[in-house]
Amino acid sequence: MLNFILLKMSSTSKGIIYGIIAAIVYGLNPLFALPLYKDGMSPDSVLFYRYAFAAIILAIMLKTQKQSLALKKNEIIPLIIVGLLFSFSSLFLFQSFLYMEAGLACTILFVYPVMVAVIMFVFFHEKASWLTIFCVLLALSGIVLLYHGDGDETLSLTGMILVILSSLAYAIYIVGANQSSLRNMTTGKLTFYALLFGLSVYIIRLRFLTDLQPITSAGSWMDLLAMAIFPTIISLVCIASAIHRIGSTLTAVLGALEPVTALIIGVIVFHEKLTTRIMIGVVMVITAVTLVIMGNSIIQFTKKVSAQISARRRG
Repeated sequence: MLNFILLKMSSTSKGIIYGIIAAIVYGLNPLFALPLYKDGMSPDSVLFYRYAFAAIILAIMLKTQKQSLALKKNEIIPLIIVGLLFSFSSLFLFQSFLYMEAGLACTILFVYPVMVAVIMFVFFHEKASWLTIFCVLLALSGIVLLYHGDGDETLSLTGMILVILSSLAYAIYIVGANQSSLRNMTTGKLTFYALLFGLSVYIIRLRFLTDLQPITSAGSWMDLLAMAIFPTIISLVCIASAIHRIGSTLTAVLGALEPVTALIIGVIVFHEKLTTRIMIGVVMVITAVTLVIMGNSIIQFTKKVSAQISARRRG
């Protein structure tokens, strides 16, 4: 049915649909992770199974598409590094679910594009515009609102630190992938090796799998497979398809649906709180990230409008 509908759409419309699907399914992480925690499974065991299952499925997909998995010598070390960053980002995020509401954790994680902009400014001397500075301040203000909650309640400091570390690790992962020999590697191949090398983190933390918890129920199998398929494989495929049709900027903007999905799931399924202050904080964070992503377009549009106004005054 979906394929029939997509066949009748323009390439741009298809790209928007793919971008929306990618964002929504990525926001499903808490839906599958929290029931596994409730059954007694640790974040390390959950992520080992997720990475292992996703790597196997992705390898089969890439081989079916006849994509080469061969590596050049200069790609191995960068892949190990980004794989570790990718893995630690997941680990910090999933650990934060133990200390704070998952919807809020996913919202704070979403500030990684702002962190990317700061990293590019500090370490790669990329020019920071007034808009970028404003967005950094807006994102920080939104996080402060989320941290303080309502009344005298505050979020867990441990949870907040974990999710900020998760966002930072993912931001460094993105910068590393784009500023190294990996920048021309296909998304599927890069993700496969990030998952493969990232598995080493959980193998070590689980004492070479001696502490790996077994999958004891059909429900756990379903949650783990769903986590490997939806937030990982389907999200990856849809993001690649969206970028091909509508570009990375609009695809990234549609990514705002990720924390929104996680928040909705948190409130409806897990009865997490959603107060006015939290809603304002969420809007501030999402707005800051969206403006960072669209920064160049906004600045160019502003300059164009200013030039037109100046021309009319001179005329």
